[in-house]
This record gives sequence, structure tokens and C-alpha cells, in this order.
Amino acid sequence: MSATPQPLSRASVIIAHELIAPLIHKTPVLTSSTLSALAGPKIKVFLKCENLQKIGAFKIRGATHALARLSDEELRRGVVTQSSGRRNPRPNEAERQLLTPYTTGNHAQALSLAAHTLSSTKGFTIPAHVVMPSIASPSKIAATRGYGAQVTLSGPTFAEREAAVAIVQKETGAVLVPPYDHADIIVGQGTVALELLSQVEGGLDAIITPCGGGGLLAGIATACQGTGVRVYGAEPREGADDCVRGLKEGRRIEAVQTLTIADGLRTPVGVTNWGIISDPEKVRGVFSVGEEEIKDAMRLVIERCKIFIEPSAAVPVAVLLSSQEWREEVERCFGGREEVKVGVVLSGGNTTIEKIIEILTG
Repeated sequence: MSATPQPLSRASVIIAHELIAPLIHKTPVLTSSTLSALAGPKIKVFLKCENLQKIGAFKIRGATHALARLSDEELRRGVVTQSSGRRNPRPNEAERQLLTPYTTGNHAQALSLAAHTLSSTKGFTIPAHVVMPSIASPSKIAATRGYGAQVTLSGPTFAEREAAVAIVQKETGAVLVPPYDHADIIVGQGTVALELLSQVEGGLDAIITPCGGGGLLAGIATACQGTGVRVYGAEPREGADDCVRGLKEGRRIEAVQTLTIADGLRTPVGVTNWGIISDPEKVRGVFSVGEEEIKDAMRLVIERCKIFIEPSAAVPVAVLLSSQEWREEVERCFGGREEVKVGVVLSGGNTTIEKIIEILTG
């Protein structure tokens, strides 16, 4: 990654947005009277639709920013990352090891597309290498190659993928671009909040966003510094609530083992991200919800709002609708207000009709 230290500040996020704005979508913000009514009498909900972003998720922001900060010499050598290519909601023991320490399917595709897009701007080819397990879904492998990546297949475990990445780096000199635990990634993801705040007339009172590896939550918290906007995270309760547990215990939880339907959040919070998220002045709280609550939120968004989202994107909606702790937080912080404007980040829409049917009828 870039050798130039990247300050984790709102100013850095503003600069990042200037760099990547021509290369990404400015996703729409939608309102929903149904969601607002269900969330509470004083809540007005604003949905930031990153499901409509390039590659179908916010990940393109961090990947594009990370590449934009590399020198031409580094870019000519190429970039590399690894992907779990997850496919099985009920994995065997070998596939279970894909769940920790992180999964990077959206990041791998984002990095591939970012390299392809920036190649056109730079006028030279930026090779993108992605290491994927041989048991990955053929469609996931094909999609990654479709974005222009050179895919290297490896064994199923994280250790085997890491070893394959090391070989690619040794042979090509490619720069490793991690999925979330790096300042360039964090700052890039924070551009979601910059756009969201500019798109809501009169500003927001709070933002809720999913938390997996924590890059998005840490980035949004960084972007909101000094604005007065309260930032919150949302996690699945079934094993992937490492951030909630970590905040209670006063330490970072280093691994997760979970089969939550919100598979994009099957990830422990990164070290750099934890430093931001564990600061109560930056992130005011993280709330968890159960699987049925996530399903109900997903169904509601799809059926009533007509927005196609993946389960991970439904988690903050579930917090908004189902978490008693969240309702108590709203009353404690905004009890005297007639209206509380809450931004909800719909982080992605990378799923299929078949998978949604399976989840909602299973």
C-alpha cells in the first residue's frame, strides 16, 4: 500500500472523495414512510443505496482510493488480494476455515474493477491478482475474472490462500491491498458518509451502518468527526457480534465462527478499525440483532421499499426496527426532539433471487 502515512481524519476523507468521485457512482438516498413509521414516531429514515454502487457494494470506494494513492511504478507491478469465494451457507470443516479471519469476495471484485478502470485513466495496464480457493463457486471465479483479474486457485484455508498470495507477490512484485484494515481503505469507505450528509437537506442526526471488518464503520466515523452526527454500528447476534462483545469486554475479539445469513459480516474487526470504533467519541455504540430480525428487515426492504439488498445490508435496518437498546439510545439522546433524521447504509446487493427465496423460506 501507499508508503505515505494517511491521517485518519475528515480532511483525508474529503481529499479521498475528490480522487475517486469520477470513478465511482454517487449512489441515491431514498426515504421510506413505512420504515420511518415502523422505526418510531419521531424517526425519519434515509437509505443510502450502496447496493446500486459499482460491483454492487461500497467496497469499490476503498479499493479505488487505495489504488489512487499508489505510485505509477507500484501500479505497473500490479495489486493482489485474496478472496474466500464463499458459496456454502452450511460449510464443512475445510470451508468453515474460510470464515476466519476474513472473507473478501466483494473486495476482490472491487479491486479487480478498480484496477481495470484506473488502467484506462493512466494509459497503462494495472494487473490485478486474486487468490481464490479451488472450492469457490464457479460463478464467483467467473465474475472475478470478468472484472479483469488474474485468478490463482489455492487450497481452501486462509493459511493456504496467504501462502499463494506470497508466491504471487514474490513472482510479480504486486502490492497487497487488504480488504478493510488499512487507512487508505478506511478513508475511501468514509466517502459514503460525505455523500450521504450532502444529500439530506438539513443534515442528519445519526447514521447506522453494518460492521464486519469495520472498514465502513470506521470510515463513516472518521468522515463524521466534528459534524455532530452520531455514528452507530450493526452486527448479527449469531456469532458475528464480536464488536459488541469486544466493547463490553474492553478488548478486540480476534476471530469469529458463525454461519449467520449476513455472510458479508462474518469477519472480526480489524486492528486499525478497532482503534476508531472503540473510541466512544467516534462510534457511539454497536447493536446486534438475531437472524429472524435480519430476515424480517430484508423482506420489508425488498417488498415495501422495492430495493434489492443482500442480508448484510439488512442488519442496520433490523437494528432500527427491532433493537430495544437502539430505541433506548434514541430516547436518551434525542428524547426532546420532534424529529430524528437517521441515515441507514444499505451496504450491498450482491445476492440472487434464488438465495433470497432460500433465506426467507428456509
